[in-house]
Amino acid sequence: MLPNKTELETAAQIVYRAMPPTPQYSWPLLNEALGFEAWVKHENHTPTGAFKVRGGLVYIHELAKRAPQVRGVVSATRGNHGQSVGFAVRRHGLQATIVVPHGNSKEKNAAMRALGVNLVEHGKEFQESREHAAHLAETQRLHMIPSYHRDLVGGVASYWMELLSAQPDLDAILVPIGQGSGICGAIAARHALGLSTRIIGVVSAHALAYKLSFEQGRKVESPVTAVIADGMACRVPDDASLDIIMKYADEIVAVTDGEVEEAMRLYYIATHNVAEGAGAAPLAAALQLKERLRGWKIGLPLCGGNVDHDQFARILGQSRSGSC
Repeated sequence: MLPNKTELETAAQIVYRAMPPTPQYSWPLLNEALGFEAWVKHENHTPTGAFKVRGGLVYIHELAKRAPQVRGVVSATRGNHGQSVGFAVRRHGLQATIVVPHGNSKEKNAAMRALGVNLVEHGKEFQESREHAAHLAETQRLHMIPSYHRDLVGGVASYWMELLSAQPDLDAILVPIGQGSGICGAIAARHALGLSTRIIGVVSAHALAYKLSFEQGRKVESPVTAVIADGMACRVPDDASLDIIMKYADEIVAVTDGEVEEAMRLYYIATHNVAEGAGAAPLAAALQLKERLRGWKIGLPLCGGNVDHDQFARILGQSRSGSC
């Protein structure tokens, strides 16, 4: 079950004790490139540079109330979820252990360490990291924070409430899917505000688990080879988020790493904002669908800007015509 409007408003107040609402802008050069009006929600402007911080704040706040005996938490991440946990636990005097796969973003790892988390590298991809985090929770008596939870959705939905309240006439929003809290937050906000906005999920073409599951009506695992959009590198869908997505999302599209790189360049050229791979994926989908979306008014979450310097420099240095 999704949080209702009252619960979303309560979650938003928890978020706003730590950070202000983020802005949404319609950028002329971006609109020119797309051929329609787009509103960018700047979650790259949060204290951790990504939307996940909202969910972490609400989850840890509620955990501290319902389980005050908990002193340590553990979770798995590719970076932004881990930063959200690290940011939130400091407000409650807790210790966080975060598991990341080997080869994870060096700068996301550094950001998590700077927030005071105990960073553990394990596994080749996210699912292996998540399984190890569950093992640590059991053996070290830590509270396991899932990648998807009602409280995480409630916190994340606050940014969708902001965008959809400011622009209630959006025809559609494009939402990247990692483990599902972002798109489920969008669905919860749409329902709470009584809107009919289409919700189009976006996955990596190199991590198709959620798209295949959505299309086949059942849980489907799929290999992960995504490099750029690491925040969407999911091999195994979460059961709870998948159930909501299959019931309420309108469609799911896939974008390649090359399309994501092109969108990262366009964001910088048109707005001078830095977007990480998953943060640029909605724009990549909008460019892919621009003929079909012509005449529509679209919402695009720039949901994170945490990309490593060397990777971003390489992407910016590539010619625009030869990237895909």
